[in-house]
Amino acid sequence: MPPPSPLVIATGAVTRLLKEEASYHKELQEQEAKVKAQEEKIQSGQDDEEGNATYILKQHQMVVEQTRAVFKPLRTRINQAVEKLEDLVAAEEKGGSASEEELANAKAALEKAKAENASA
Repeated sequence: MPPPSPLVIATGAVTRLLKEEASYHKELQEQEAKVKAQEEKIQSGQDDEEGNATYILKQHQMVVEQTRAVFKPLRTRINQAVEKLEDLVAAEEKGGSASEEELANAKAALEKAKAENASA
């Protein structure tokens, strides 16, 4: 079996990075919910047995901040991968050796990346 073409590799990279970003968005929502629940627990006076609810809240807040910090460098990597894929698609359209399926998959990945970038 021949090795995958650069177009297939670049398409996979864009797809993987978009999935990674979606995963981080989901994680951020979950962590923010934990922070809110912990804040409500503290406000209602329900402290756990060891009295460390404030410490737990700070830990959850730290995780939220660390997750938020991932987005900017990840978006930069996505944009770089998209640019590379756009260049490869343009080269293949001018007369490359990629199959129609590979080209269609690459264009679909580009459309998805542009749609996600517009909503971000």
